[in-house]
Amino acid sequence: MLDLKLVRNSPDIVRHALINRNMSTELIDNLLEYDVAWRKCLAEGDELKHKRNVVTREIAKLKKENKDTLSKIEEMQGINSRIKEIDDTIRDYKLKIHEIMLRIPNIPSSTTPVGKDENDNPVVRVVGEPREFTFTPKPHWDIGEALDILDFEKGAKIAGQGFTVYKGMGAKLERALINFMLDVHERQGYLEVFPPVLINEKAMTGTGQLPKFKDDMYLCTDGYYLAPTAEVPVTNLFMDDYIENLPVFLTAYTACFRREAGKHGQDTRGIIRQHQFNKVELVKFVKPETSYEELEKLTSDAEEILKLLKLPYRVVNLCTGDIGFSAAKTYDLEVWVPTQEKYREISSCSNFENFQARRANIRFRTPEGPQFVHTLNGSGLAVGRTVVAILENYQREDGSVEIPEVLRPYLGGAKEISNETNT
Repeated sequence: MLDLKLVRNSPDIVRHALINRNMSTELIDNLLEYDVAWRKCLAEGDELKHKRNVVTREIAKLKKENKDTLSKIEEMQGINSRIKEIDDTIRDYKLKIHEIMLRIPNIPSSTTPVGKDENDNPVVRVVGEPREFTFTPKPHWDIGEALDILDFEKGAKIAGQGFTVYKGMGAKLERALINFMLDVHERQGYLEVFPPVLINEKAMTGTGQLPKFKDDMYLCTDGYYLAPTAEVPVTNLFMDDYIENLPVFLTAYTACFRREAGKHGQDTRGIIRQHQFNKVELVKFVKPETSYEELEKLTSDAEEILKLLKLPYRVVNLCTGDIGFSAAKTYDLEVWVPTQEKYREISSCSNFENFQARRANIRFRTPEGPQFVHTLNGSGLAVGRTVVAILENYQREDGSVEIPEVLRPYLGGAKEISNETNT
């Protein structure tokens, strides 16, 4: 959430940010209209309350002098009635202002490039060379079905489209990747936590998923939401709290659940886009003056997984038209997918500055008084998409898949996935 004072005092800055995000500025116009009316009511209410105090003293004086108080009491009743009306109006305006503030996105950093969509995202660096195959590579869904490690039919039967059953070495590979990622991030200085995946509405609002992305979330009948990413429960560990010792670095694995609303027809085959998927997340709480340095480190920490797996990838700096609602700056890591002949997102590493902290009320103490922390997070990595990258980049002509060397200790020393080794 932005600071209301910023919107009030520098509305053109916020309007410009919305325009760069390809959004209408109507929200700002509505907000300022309500803000003016709200402050006018506040002033009138204060004036009436002062007048009520004066009349109260006058009534007391008249009573002391045994004089008639009827007219003053009637005046008091009129004042009290108007104060109630004003207080009700103030509450209504305050609620409207809060609702609009929750829908205004973060202001992009000055280092976030201005652009319309993903086609305007500049490439920061490319790491590794895509493999040159001596045979026609197969897509991961064909590999997975041939090796009997991915069962799309049974996933659809028990849940529906967008769900997959991992079997044998497929299930073991997914679990190995989770453990491998957590171990690497722990060595990098992150504390592992294992949070709930049922999230209340306040926490979902704190990180910016609500209200804007409500249609993309799974809402349970008892009011809880299924976690769309570990970013939500982990960031909200400090909701309405002070962090006494900054920085704090946390990593977590959770299953993630998304409706993928509005994305019908995209990646309908395979496991690139699923309603349920696994992800390892990195979350940082830092002081404002170090947050952009920490973003570079966080991005490097996520990249380390791809480097250790020896998967070709690139880093892009998301432009204003492609950046997420809560983010001020984002780097996407994109892994090479041979059969698509393009790079696909496997992690987003973002600095939210104090946007999430203001919504979730996460602070730290300074000699000058409380300040909001800066929050950052990134996937380290999306596990299913890492499976895709391994199956496609490490496939062999005979249909088997080589297991990256760093993962072999997590798979009992196995060096390949084949019909003979899949158990």
